[in-house]
Amino acid sequence: MRHILVSCTLLAAAPALADPLPSWNDTEAKNRIVTFVETVTDPASSDYVTPSERIAVFDNDGTLWAEQPVYFQLIFALDRLADLAKEDPSVLSSDTLKAAAEGDLQTVVQGGEEALIEVVNASHSGSSVDDFQTAVAAWLETARHPDTGLPYDKMTYQPMVELLRYLRDEQFKTYIVSGGGIHFMRVFAERAYGIPPEQILGTYGNSDYTEVEGVPTIVKAPGIAFVDDKAGKPVNIDRTIGKRPIIAGGNSDGDFAMLEWSTAGDGPRLGLIVHHTDAQREWAYDRDSHVGRLVDGLDKGPDMGWLIVDMAKDWSRVYTGKQ
Repeated sequence: MRHILVSCTLLAAAPALADPLPSWNDTEAKNRIVTFVETVTDPASSDYVTPSERIAVFDNDGTLWAEQPVYFQLIFALDRLADLAKEDPSVLSSDTLKAAAEGDLQTVVQGGEEALIEVVNASHSGSSVDDFQTAVAAWLETARHPDTGLPYDKMTYQPMVELLRYLRDEQFKTYIVSGGGIHFMRVFAERAYGIPPEQILGTYGNSDYTEVEGVPTIVKAPGIAFVDDKAGKPVNIDRTIGKRPIIAGGNSDGDFAMLEWSTAGDGPRLGLIVHHTDAQREWAYDRDSHVGRLVDGLDKGPDMGWLIVDMAKDWSRVYTGKQ
């Protein structure tokens, strides 16, 4: 009898298992994620996946942190261009660059891809990778979002940060696969998401190996070498990771090919789309948005078995830096 009482006392004193996703409401979305992870990590399950094959990839802009009113890297580029122009006004060699330095986003966006590349070339090239990343880190320390007033790296999504941690706790290897610049994301991704630099896949420009004051250096050069968007994402995953992920998450049609390819493999697969439905705590946008446009993911994703995460319904909290 004493042994039974002791056992009961120990069971009563044992802490309940912690909720791995506390910022997710108890909806079908959370249930599907937890059920999937539990299934593929249970050795007794017919859908068990060995740890070496537990690969999860996620877009960054609009999936792991916010992306409105424009991609945060573009805001950085405009701010950096303005700083460079103070030191050397001759860098503003066109009307587009002058508008960019003045913070005229509308003019830059209206100029299309050609204007954006011009701004990126002027603000990103010509410096060493080390100096560029030092500039990004300094910007993140001081810059604030025009609407929320938050530091940009505090506008990461708390529910997604929890999901990344949960997956790693279950022996998944987590990667970022984003259209954002690889050198830009590597500055903050490990601190913000727990994802190290070598697990960041992104767009990258041309670069040169040279010596600067006798020190071997990699210098960022003008021009885009690879765009990690749309069909480029699965190509880059295959090239860099060498395995088809079993979990893929995105938020826009730029991520469609990555989710399509990832979920087309054999065995259990989970495709996840973050749908921006929360106009009160964030922004509500999809089909007609100039940033994060989402059409195919909404129309075709459910029939492909993808989970559409309703931000307003499924998340109890949005930003890491704000309740």
